[in-house]
Amino acid sequence: MTAPDLLTVGEALVSLRSAGPLAAGGSLTMHLAGAESNVAVAVARLGHRAAWVGRLGADEFGEYVLRQLRAEGVAVDGVTRDPDRPTGLMFLERRTADLTRVQYHRAGSAGSALDVDDLRAPLAVGARMLHLSGITPALSGTARSATRWAAEAAVAAGVPVCLDVNHRERLWSRDTAREVLTPLAGYASIVVASADELDLVGDPGADESTVVADLLHRGVDTVLVKLGGDGARAHTREGVERVGALSVTAVDAVGAGDAFTAGYLSGWFDGLDLAGRLRRAATLGAFAVSSPGDWEGLPRRAELSLLDGHEAGDVLR
Repeated sequence: MTAPDLLTVGEALVSLRSAGPLAAGGSLTMHLAGAESNVAVAVARLGHRAAWVGRLGADEFGEYVLRQLRAEGVAVDGVTRDPDRPTGLMFLERRTADLTRVQYHRAGSAGSALDVDDLRAPLAVGARMLHLSGITPALSGTARSATRWAAEAAVAAGVPVCLDVNHRERLWSRDTAREVLTPLAGYASIVVASADELDLVGDPGADESTVVADLLHRGVDTVLVKLGGDGARAHTREGVERVGALSVTAVDAVGAGDAFTAGYLSGWFDGLDLAGRLRRAATLGAFAVSSPGDWEGLPRRAELSLLDGHEAGDVLR
């Protein structure tokens, strides 16, 4: 493996999507899914070197995941194939125009069996940034240990860590998540969380300013707080920078947070200042919510200005 700009660690899944209620039957479409692989794809589309590491089943779903990632320019040299466990699945139904439901079939999956030995070789190669999420340590005890080890190894090697809290209530409780993610955040240079996730990396019930102050005191450089349609805030020791959300027609919110994180990291790789990184993050978030799918509608570098100055229904001829 060549050292990538971004190394992501986690579980990639196959997502089977329904346009209506699953109980009513109908066609399902097959997609690549997974928070960390979403970030890797988004970063690769913007011209950076990205790699994803995890475990996949030695099955056709695993082949599909690898095929999709390779097609998007994401390196998968360090992926482990598990002959005994299946690739994880999730079912996503558009229950109403405003409500999407997800069902996971990932218990006992290959991805949930991630362990430290799966990460030793990829981490030894190095990267400019390691990206982790709070989903991976929720999958199993070995995945939890592997996530912690990856953060420790990266910091020891001088590689900064980005941690996206990404709480999934169907995977673990808030109390359990807090017990794991609060110490894990201490290894991070960048912590990303929605406003209602911040207390999972701090004291329960603490307000934003208290959690942020504690994280900065513990060595975190930047705390990104996602505010949905209201944009985002970035806290650093120098103060607070804000960015508004771009005005677009939202059709699918799944993957928007991953796109935001990827845009910020892309700006970091490009040496943009904090305001520039936030603008790129907001741009990718806008592409994500205004396109169906977790990552399919994300832009390539030449398309970063595509949303500038255009209105709903515009046709570019």
